[in-house]
Amino acid sequence: MNSKRPVNLDLSTIQFPLPALTSIAHRITGVILFIGLIFGFWALDASLSSAEGFATVQDALAGNFLAKLIAWGLLSALAFHFVAGIKHLLMDINIGVTLEGGVKKAQITVVVSAVLIILAGVWVW
Repeated sequence: MNSKRPVNLDLSTIQFPLPALTSIAHRITGVILFIGLIFGFWALDASLSSAEGFATVQDALAGNFLAKLIAWGLLSALAFHFVAGIKHLLMDINIGVTLEGGVKKAQITVVVSAVLIILAGVWVW
């Protein structure tokens, strides 16, 4: 191993390409969705337990700003994770595995996800 090669340990100076950023964001949204299951399971359990529980969840999602924000955040994470997952599935079957194809698919992922996130925001708010 050549010990004279440059070593850059400052990650803030590294410029990641768009495909790398979308792949990292795909992993992060997966973690967010996993943690968000706590909210989803609470809402499902409460809404199915009784009519009062359903009304509680309905009121929380209708009038509570934090509950709406959490719901929109989870829907946003789901939208991006879904679109990026399709991108990864296309890569698995060797569609667009070139450098240009990877950049183009990453751009499409960002645009489609942004549209879905805006639509989710309109639906929640």
